[in-house]
Amino acid sequence: METLLPTLDDVRAAARRLHGHVLETPCLPSRTLGELAGCEVFLKFENLQFTASFKERGALNKISQLSEEERARGVLAVSAGNHAQGVAYHAQRLGIPATIVMPRFATPVKVANTRRFGAEVVLHGDTFDDARAHGLLLARERQLTLIHPFDDAAVIAGQGTVALEMLAQQPAIDTLVVPIGGGGLIGGMASAALALKPGLDVVGVQTERFPAAWNVKHHGDREVQQATIADGIGVKAPGVLTLPLIQERVNDVLLVDEDDIEQAIVLLLEIEKTVVEGAGAVALAALMKHRGRFDGRKVGLVLSGGNIEPLVLAEIIERGMVKSGRLARLRLDIRDVPGALADVCTLLGKLGANIDEVQHQRAFSSVSVERVQIEVVVHTRGVEHIAEILAAMRAAGYRAERIG
Repeated sequence: METLLPTLDDVRAAARRLHGHVLETPCLPSRTLGELAGCEVFLKFENLQFTASFKERGALNKISQLSEEERARGVLAVSAGNHAQGVAYHAQRLGIPATIVMPRFATPVKVANTRRFGAEVVLHGDTFDDARAHGLLLARERQLTLIHPFDDAAVIAGQGTVALEMLAQQPAIDTLVVPIGGGGLIGGMASAALALKPGLDVVGVQTERFPAAWNVKHHGDREVQQATIADGIGVKAPGVLTLPLIQERVNDVLLVDEDDIEQAIVLLLEIEKTVVEGAGAVALAALMKHRGRFDGRKVGLVLSGGNIEPLVLAEIIERGMVKSGRLARLRLDIRDVPGALADVCTLLGKLGANIDEVQHQRAFSSVSVERVQIEVVVHTRGVEHIAEILAAMRAAGYRAERIG
């Protein structure tokens, strides 16, 4: 199996093929995130690639090595999103027909983007395994070259170019924190990085809902679940090629939960003004959740992708505001007389709370007939401000509490 593992020379050859065709994304320090995490933080902005994901590196490295006959017949990929876009974009750019098989649950934005790159999109199956089985059948029937999302030596070497760039841009990095789905990205990066800096600490991150690589490293038996906000790394098992890479070249795998990922998405948006998808946020999520492990280190984080549905992003932002106390729902018990609601609104305004929504409830409450219950959603400055508002409302004679 050792002969199948990519070498530094393989990754460097991939970098030469990709030069001028894939963006060399910046790897920049984040002073604010470093202060929050207790270490030096360097962010690799792979969400700035043309297709908003590192996946086009591996896809192009594989496609660029096809024979003329293989190019003429075309390529096929099975993917729920980012790999699909990477294959479709570079196939279109090189004049190669592309067929992309996606499960029916694939997000509309990724389906639309893949079609925009000129690929034939086939939506099939309610699970990724269903889509993969159908894709393999189509590839055989049409004699198309399969571009695997992670279990291919050329794809792995292409993803490894991320590490080459990071260590060239920020040579002081002593720790890499990398998302793990099928293992292609971390496998390629570890192969390159450890050859350049043998003492480097390579740490993978998975979600608690898809812990296959964590199970491998920790001899665990956590069950794989059905869905995660980090759908880009929602893979049930590493590949035949990537499994030994994870076993031999990755020092540790950490787990994060859905709430950790949401908070990381909001942090990157607020602090770095950059949009990432769930899988693109897991490295920061791990850094914030497992702070002690990285104390004083120089940590490179891969922001692996930025393809997120706008409505999902809006919901995450709103939920983040609730968790931080900048959006709160208050329940007030007031007298049911003309002008009482106006008085409440005036007081809230004087207290610096901006009203977002008001619900005036008479029938569905347990208060007496001469009183009324209202629920007010307000924008605040945080948890301490909410406490000040509640204290002032109670001092003014209102029964007030925060709910939700």
